[in-house]
Amino acid sequence: MLVEKNVSLQPYNTFGIVARAHALVRVRQPDDLLAVAELLAAQRRQIALSPRQRVAPELEPLVLGGGSNIVLTGDVRKLVLKIEIPGRRLVSEDEHGYLIEAGAGEKWHDFVAWTLEQGWPGLENLALIPGTVGAAPVQNIGAYGVELQDRFHSLDAIDLWTGQPLRLNASQCAFGYRDSVFKHHPPHLPDVAGRDSPSSPTLLAAGMGLAGRAVITRVRFWLPKPWKPVLGYADLERQMQTSGIHQPDARQIFDWVVEVRQQKLPNPQEIGNAGSFFKNPTVSPEQCDDIIAREPRIVHYPMPDGSIKLAAGWLIDACGWKGKSMGQAGVYPRQALVLVNLGKGEHSATGGEVMTLAKAIQTSVYERYGIRLEPEPVVV
Repeated sequence: MLVEKNVSLQPYNTFGIVARAHALVRVRQPDDLLAVAELLAAQRRQIALSPRQRVAPELEPLVLGGGSNIVLTGDVRKLVLKIEIPGRRLVSEDEHGYLIEAGAGEKWHDFVAWTLEQGWPGLENLALIPGTVGAAPVQNIGAYGVELQDRFHSLDAIDLWTGQPLRLNASQCAFGYRDSVFKHHPPHLPDVAGRDSPSSPTLLAAGMGLAGRAVITRVRFWLPKPWKPVLGYADLERQMQTSGIHQPDARQIFDWVVEVRQQKLPNPQEIGNAGSFFKNPTVSPEQCDDIIAREPRIVHYPMPDGSIKLAAGWLIDACGWKGKSMGQAGVYPRQALVLVNLGKGEHSATGGEVMTLAKAIQTSVYERYGIRLEPEPVVV
């Protein structure tokens, strides 16, 4: 395991924020994580922690994939694990579907494009989402009517507490809206011989948190046959009407999604950003009716559980934030849901400026609508 010192993280976060890692390890194969686990075990021994106790927060590594869902507010003193595990393959195929696998370091969009090139449709609605394959289950990414959990089969990970491999199914990942078991910290466990270990199927099935503990190495997806298009979103409906194509194939949907996202969202290589900055909030039907009475044009979608999802971008725009800025952090003029870095290089926005702007937006939306917006990116 090679530990690099004093590494610039500006190229590794899509916001382009200036920050440095005191120590960074490039994880190019699962075995690299075994060396990290040994290092953490040595640190636990130094501070007399039980193997079943949580590592102190300052000792937890920071897992970094594509850096598309993170806001750095300063230099990172934690050990940064830069996940670069490659690989794509068809695991199996039968009359019901395709089982495919990718390394955690693969770029998500490139992987989606590759599946279509092989003739394996099913991920096309998730085109052009930034980040890596390994980060996709953490966030349970989703777009245009499809979430990762809809196509997920299983994943492999390494338990940094024990060095043991894990294989988790969808239930054990505890997927929710932009949520999973990987975003929650595990509880403190009693160190009692013979009880369930932190890696036991019993605890994992109960949705025990894995943040700071398990690192994803490979992810598998199940793409069912026969393929069925998902076209419920207004943007795709407009694409059908404009093109005159009412029975698109998977490649056509892929192209439409790319076109729509490129029109709405800035390219991180040109304007630093982390994509959608806030989650779309959900409210009760009664709350939605109250808002509609005041704002008849509010964009909203009924959910299967009876709640109503509101478009966070619409709420932010209605509060007058589109195109506004604080320091070098701004709200993208074409999509109020996206915060952007208006600076470049050493003069880029700081993480503090980004979060100051985000908090001002949250306050504005809450004061007007009584709704608390929750950020999507991880703030470090």
